[in-house]
Parts: sequence; structure tokens; C-alpha cells
Amino acid sequence: MQLLFFLCGAVAVAFVLVITVYLVVSGLPAIQKVGLGNFLLGTTWASASKTDPQYGILPFILTSIYGTAGAILIGVPVGFLTAMFLAKAAPARLAAVVRPAVDLLAGIPSVVYGMVGMAVLLPGIRGLFHLKAGDTLLAAILVLAVMILPSIISVSETALRAVPREYEEASLALGATEMETYFRVSAPAAKSGIAAAVVLGVGRAIGEAMAIMMVAGNAANMPGLFKSVKFLTTAVASEMSYAADGSLQKMALFSIGLVLFLFIMMINVFLNLVLKREKE
Repeated sequence: MQLLFFLCGAVAVAFVLVITVYLVVSGLPAIQKVGLGNFLLGTTWASASKTDPQYGILPFILTSIYGTAGAILIGVPVGFLTAMFLAKAAPARLAAVVRPAVDLLAGIPSVVYGMVGMAVLLPGIRGLFHLKAGDTLLAAILVLAVMILPSIISVSETALRAVPREYEEASLALGATEMETYFRVSAPAAKSGIAAAVVLGVGRAIGEAMAIMMVAGNAANMPGLFKSVKFLTTAVASEMSYAADGSLQKMALFSIGLVLFLFIMMINVFLNLVLKREKE
């Protein structure tokens, strides 16, 4: 069994290494041709132009950062408080209704989120803010915030339930209220699990494409809350189908995938370093 577990772990690591090598080999040629500075800091993306193609992905990078940050600012507090409620304060009957609803949110395909966003959210934003069109960065942030909730709630609740009951009993015995115990004892004790939930939420937000493509407008603009925008993922998804094999356009799309992969790696490393420093 020890050998079997080792092989399963090795396969998982091998998949990551293969993906990394493939993205590097496929993405570096475009960066070398375009230039690292022009590729990362260029503000114009015109890959389909036959006269003057340009491959600047700064609008995509900033849009992905702003969109993910906005979704996290909305989704993490709501998800954490919901998990705290389910794990510590919810009556058993109410929790039995809320948990299946959270699981159902996790199982809904992303295209359904996009369809609901197009039918309900976009007209609402257009009417509320008196815009010509509702497909904006704000719509993408709201959709992403809803989509990351199941991951944050489920993982955070599991981490909170794993906190030893003795910690909370000791806090209550010292005179703390239940709310003080939950937020000052249980939450810090479960912070590694909560951080893992945030990482999953960030990964879901950065990696989502279909729903965002349907509500964000899919225009290569610099990010603005009420502007149509294009994310890193939607840039790849919208052009990969018609990019010619071996063309600079297709290699540039692989380069975008490499940048996206590096974002996820940097976020994981950063959070692990923070948690390790706090533990020490």
C-alpha cells in the first residue's frame, strides 16, 4: 500500500511537470519573437490583423487581476461567514437544507452561470447604471463571486469542524462569548484550511472562461468597472479554435496559458510562505 500511495503521488507530480514543460516549450517562442516587455506590457492585442498584428496582453493581465480580486473581496467574506454559520451556529434542520444547496451550486455547469448572468444580471446592470450594454467587468466580478462560493464554503466548513472541541470549551470557560470563541479561537485554529479554500477560490476565479466570456463583453480593453473586457482565459478560449497551427497567434495563446499558470503558482507559493511564517 505504501508503494501504491507513492505511485499515485508521483503520477500527480508528473502531470504537473508535464504541463509545465509543455507550456514552457509551446509558449516561449512567441515571447522570444514578440519580446518579453512588448508581450507583458503591451496595451494592444490585434492577433488577427494581417497588416500589423500586435500581441500585448497587459489589458488581459490587469483585467484578470482586478476581476479575481473583486470576486475574492465579495466571495471570501460571504463564503467564510456561511461556513462559520453552518459549522457552528446553524440549527440542524436549517443546515440540512443549506448544505445541499451549496453542493448544488458546485455542480452547476459554468455555462449555466453565464446564461443566467446574460438573462438576469446584464439587463439589471444596464438599467441600474444607465449603460448601453451590461456586459462589463462588474458583471464578471459578480458571476465569479457566486461561482467561487461552493469551494470556499465547503473547505472552510470542513476546516472549522476539524478544530478540537476542547479549544472552544476552554475559551468559553474563560468567559468568552460564543461569537468571540468562533472568531478568535476556532477561525485562527482553522486558518490553514481556510487559506486552502481561498486558494481554490482564486484558482476557480482565474481559470474560469465560459461564463466570463458570456457576461464580460470579450473586448480587449484596459479594465474599467463598466467597460467590456477580456480575461486571460477568455482570450485563449475565444481564439484558439481558429488560430492556425504553428502561427505566431497560436504560440502567443500558449504564452498566455503560461502566464496564467505562473499566476497560480505564485499565488500558491505566496500563501504557503505566509502560512509557514505565521506558524513559525
